Amino acid sequence: MNIQEWNAEYAIYHKNRTNKLIHWVCIPLIMFSLFGLLSILSFQFMSVFIVLALLYYLKLSKSLALGMLLISLFFVSIIDLISFTDKQSSIILYSTIFIVAWIGQFLGHKIEGKKPAFFKDLQFLLIGPLWLLSFIYNKLNIKI
Repeated sequence: MNIQEWNAEYAIYHKNRTNKLIHWVCIPLIMFSLFGLLSILSFQFMSVFIVLALLYYLKLSKSLALGMLLISLFFVSIIDLISFTDKQSSIILYSTIFIVAWIGQFLGHKIEGKKPAFFKDLQFLLIGPLWLLSFIYNKLNIKI
């Protein structure tokens, strides 16, 4: 599928306004906390994950891949700024954000009345951030 088809399919699961708003908050928080958790394992592990995701995004859209690179670099810089010397504090912070954001996602889908799209295809876990970025690009008249 191309990015337009992925976005259209993802949109089927996200028609409710409240669910969409929840996704605008929770998807970035999930990304950020996932990067944070991976950084605790090792910076290289986090970097490999980001590179693999960006390669997948590049296959779908060069402009969205560039946007995701910038967002990823922003998240990594925040993670670097708030890095704790105490590993346990980092684990608690990122795990809490991750869990609370996922609870928000599932509440949004309960409100929506539909299961999350990733139950159909795990690739939707990577499509969610692109779906949000695509919306921003469309508002700014940037070609996806």
